[in-house]
Amino acid sequence: MGLELEIANLSKTYPGGVRALDGVTLTIGTGMFGLLGPNGAGKSTLMRTIATLQEPDSGGIRFDGFDVRSQKDRLRRVLGYLPQEFGVYPKVTAEALLTHLAVLKGIHDARERKECVAALLHRTNLYDVRRRKLGTFSGGMRQRFGIAQALLGNPRLIIVDEPTAGLDPAERVRFHNLLSEIGENVVVILSTHIVDDVSDLCGQMAIIANGRTLATGDPQRLIDELRGKTWTKAIPKAELPRYEMELPVIMTRLVAGRTVIHVHAAERPDASFSPIEASLEDVYFRTLHAAPERPQ
Repeated sequence: MGLELEIANLSKTYPGGVRALDGVTLTIGTGMFGLLGPNGAGKSTLMRTIATLQEPDSGGIRFDGFDVRSQKDRLRRVLGYLPQEFGVYPKVTAEALLTHLAVLKGIHDARERKECVAALLHRTNLYDVRRRKLGTFSGGMRQRFGIAQALLGNPRLIIVDEPTAGLDPAERVRFHNLLSEIGENVVVILSTHIVDDVSDLCGQMAIIANGRTLATGDPQRLIDELRGKTWTKAIPKAELPRYEMELPVIMTRLVAGRTVIHVHAAERPDASFSPIEASLEDVYFRTLHAAPERPQ
């Protein structure tokens, strides 16, 4: 039987009345799970709450059968966490800092620790630069180091929060390959606002906005639900407001200097529209577009 993380009716309101989580309920099994939402949706609050870095106001979290809120230390022993803002000591080498973090993680046997650190540096393709100071690392290299520290102690739950934001395309591909390898036998939660990260990596996903889960499931199943209902047309940019007023426009983009719109409708709006195969991006923007406004 695989691992399972159960999140039940989780809510969190910050001082000032900002409701960051509003009854979030999710069941996440072994493998890669994508948590997709715009900036400010509540993703980081949810990740920090699961990681026991802050308390929710209400709701429950269970992992592998035990209650996380009452057994925080038990969760921390099996957790690997790469937060959105991962700081490093710029004048320390990768090998030295990872060794120090291994001690903090409870790997006290010197030989075991040395082997563990070397293995993780190899796995994240950092072994050849292990004696370089972290301040000289590129953004992608720092993120790979972040994954190396998150993998210390063979965690069974790994949380990565916005891991590819700011990476160049080549680094992003390397990072995706690394995450794919990691996610085979443990629970990996990938929190992101980048749709391609989820479509490339995740077998299950949820869309979150305004602290609420709006959709959950297999990305391909969610895409299939839009099949035959997504239409496209290139329009002059000045006409966009009119189309948005008259039709359910779910997405707009610039293509070769022209504004291209995607419309969600059961039937072709008119003969000037062409059918298009829906993508996860269409699912994402359609879900956000259809979500009810949060009451003030």
